[in-house]
Amino acid sequence: MSTDFTIRKATTEDAPEVAAMVGELLAEIMNVIGVQAFNFDYSETISRLTDFLNHEKYFVFVAHANNGKAAGFIALYESYALYAEGPFGTIPELYVRPEYRGNELGLRLVSQTKSFGTSRSWTRLEVTTPPLPQFDRTLAFYEREGFSISGGRKLKVSL
Repeated sequence: MSTDFTIRKATTEDAPEVAAMVGELLAEIMNVIGVQAFNFDYSETISRLTDFLNHEKYFVFVAHANNGKAAGFIALYESYALYAEGPFGTIPELYVRPEYRGNELGLRLVSQTKSFGTSRSWTRLEVTTPPLPQFDRTLAFYEREGFSISGGRKLKVSL
């Protein structure tokens, strides 16, 4: 199925549809790994995303299919590190709804973020994949797009 998409920078008006897709993404990950790894509240996510967008703490590009339905999104935030030699971007979420997969929409969303990062003088983009081996296809996608494994693992501690 060939579909045309429009990709644009999200505004606060997009928060409800992006929040819905965040819920779908997290549910998909938890279903595959069999662990309740995330807490998701739709209303809280809309509120948080609206705040992030208003304060430019977060940048989101949303894709719409030619039928007007939201098809996917990619989110970014800016970080700074000495090892990265300056400012860089991190992709915390990338999601394409299942019915739109296979149309190179993920590729187009990543390309959009690369251009955005260049415009902000970022030195690099970083991404963490969901758990492997369940998401080895996700890792392969990023490797095809020029990302390389930089070592280490993502760790967290609740505050």
